[in-house]
Amino acid sequence: MWMGTLAYLILLPALAPLLYYCAAIYAGFSFFHSRKNSNVVDRSFAPPVSILKPVRGIDCEAYENFASMCRIDYAEYEIVFAVADVADPVIGLIRRLQEEFPHRSIRLITAVEQRGHCRKTNSLRRLAEEAKYDLLVMNDSDVRVDKDYLWNVAGPFRDPKVGAVTALFRSKSTGGLAAAVDAVGVPTDASASTMVVWKFSKLDFAYGWTMAVTKERLKEIGGFDALIDMHSDDFALGHEIAKRGYRVELMREAVCVVFPDETLGEFLIHELRWSIQLKNLRPTGYLSVFLSLGLAWALVVAAMVPSAAIVVSYFLAYIVLRVAVAWVIGVWGLGDDTVRHRPWLVFLRDAVNLVVYLASFFSNTVEWRGGSYHLRGPFMESAEANSNSPAPGTLGTTNFDPHAHDALHL
Repeated sequence: MWMGTLAYLILLPALAPLLYYCAAIYAGFSFFHSRKNSNVVDRSFAPPVSILKPVRGIDCEAYENFASMCRIDYAEYEIVFAVADVADPVIGLIRRLQEEFPHRSIRLITAVEQRGHCRKTNSLRRLAEEAKYDLLVMNDSDVRVDKDYLWNVAGPFRDPKVGAVTALFRSKSTGGLAAAVDAVGVPTDASASTMVVWKFSKLDFAYGWTMAVTKERLKEIGGFDALIDMHSDDFALGHEIAKRGYRVELMREAVCVVFPDETLGEFLIHELRWSIQLKNLRPTGYLSVFLSLGLAWALVVAAMVPSAAIVVSYFLAYIVLRVAVAWVIGVWGLGDDTVRHRPWLVFLRDAVNLVVYLASFFSNTVEWRGGSYHLRGPFMESAEANSNSPAPGTLGTTNFDPHAHDALHL
């Protein structure tokens, strides 16, 4: 009899993902409701901006993504690209951009000297040195923006307590099933956890699809030199800013991220990379991520609880709440077309998340942009590096706390 009672006790931790979904729905509604009721862009604050673009290779629809930066309606800004390899084909796209948008200040820096292990952060270090203006806005090469982008980025900096600005995103996918499953991930998973942190705690991280900071605040944390051996510069940047008492603010409008057509294998490889990075950033908190995986707990309940009625009820609660999270945040809030047209993909995504989560405990090596890297906490080093290579963290110093995101599920 006691075994039957023990089986029912599993329902207590199984409530965690259901409560998490409820918190995400409430937080998402609060966030987007406040912004939908104040949809007038404030154009009275317009500090000049340097958009910094570290690029390597040609991503899907890269030219249109770059061109969207040139079509921004803003008083004064420049776009500065950095390319490490002088033979990189992306240089041709940037030259074309300079020709087709002669009225825009578009600069290109090539042959960036490599310091440390993270190529992207190394390029950002050089870009920050070359930037003409104080307000620095950085985004990934797969990001596409609208004409009000810089107004929405710059606006929060009117408040001197704001130290950094980041953004949510909606997806654009023209690929097959793997690309679509990839695309629904952030709008329905990471954005949900971000909403929970925004509502019930405070943001202390940034996202690579937009992170903005002033040169003054960047200098306070030691510049990009302090992050040059880290594998997650966006998280570290936001954390270091927040640790000094400044707020990390979310833009009122999301950006668009363009997803390429990809195979299932390619999708799984980069999902595993992100999970391994997250595990190394906050190992204790990463264990607690399991409490937010609704599908995993539905399977546990089905395996252990002898009551069919309870099992069915739990599955129904999981399905209803999971769809509600996707709809409130992904569709109503972000206006994500992939989620709108194929909301059922969130369940396939949940299955992938569970498999990747379990697999991430078996490795600390990741593949990224043609290179292989070992991760140790927030630091990275080349898997091909010889014994004379600098140890992670020796080229830049930081007080980054790998447990700082323990409350954050991404």
